[in-house]
Amino acid sequence: MQEEIYDVVIVGAGIAGLSAALYTSRQRMSTLVVSKDLGGQLNLTQLIENYPAISADTGLGLASKVEAQAKKFGAKFIYGEEINGLRKEGDIFIIKGLKGEYKARTVILAFGKSPRELKVPGENELKGKGVSYCAICDAAFFKDVPAAVVGEGDPGLDAVELLGKYAKPTYYISRSFQLAGEPDLVNSVLSNKNIQLFLGYRVLEIKGNSKVQGIVIENLKTKEVKELQVEGVIIEMGYVLNTDFLKGLIKLNDKGEIIVDDLARTSMEGVFAAGDITQVPYKQAVVAAADGVKAALSAYNYLRSKQGLPPVNVDWKAEKKKTVVSFRL
Repeated sequence: MQEEIYDVVIVGAGIAGLSAALYTSRQRMSTLVVSKDLGGQLNLTQLIENYPAISADTGLGLASKVEAQAKKFGAKFIYGEEINGLRKEGDIFIIKGLKGEYKARTVILAFGKSPRELKVPGENELKGKGVSYCAICDAAFFKDVPAAVVGEGDPGLDAVELLGKYAKPTYYISRSFQLAGEPDLVNSVLSNKNIQLFLGYRVLEIKGNSKVQGIVIENLKTKEVKELQVEGVIIEMGYVLNTDFLKGLIKLNDKGEIIVDDLARTSMEGVFAAGDITQVPYKQAVVAAADGVKAALSAYNYLRSKQGLPPVNVDWKAEKKKTVVSFRL
């Protein structure tokens, strides 16, 4: 149990969560960000050209810049964490994760969509021990060792093209019987002799003890089973909403998205939400960033209301320590 009580715990380190962390920490709110990874869905984008003031950057590059800004103002980060529970005890929220529990006076939910999992034996046990959901983040860790991508469509092809520059050999496992994606991407994968394709296969098991040691696959037509010796498995099957743990606590729409008002407030007082996890349309990085800021400032005003202070609705400035000078008359 993490005993420190934060002013805010932010769940998710995509652009919405990172932007929220920048603003809460700048307002001198003690801030903890817990997330599966840095960047979230930004990691699917290798080139960003439509974000204000950024001429060109990678998704991870943009996320890293905002993370550094938030850290400068004191925000703390825990990665490799998955949140699966939320409850309130008195005025304090308890956020439950796989690694522990975290306490906060307010919560900002900004975890966006989560990587689609295979749901096979060994996957959960070996997360962070060779099982990854982000090729951009982790491909380089498998330099000169055998590793595999399990994927579909462009996300899978992007991942195996990148991994093919590091892992030797690189395996691509897909339930599809043919490669489908951007022609240049397909040609790049096919021309890399280091990449071995297993099309029309499904994963049965990921094997290993303290780390990944192999992956068991089955041919969907012949039912032939193979075991590939690998040290890494990168799963790129797209993203899904994982909001089931919020049912009965916070209002969701029929898509499982969190319903928020124009101030990023959810149906549960003290809990705010931003980014792709909400019903707000236009799933763009710049929109998510703005919504993250809105959630941060709403959380700040919520804490002010708890102290009997009026909301701040004018120009926002960073909270600073005030110096009091006394004069003797």
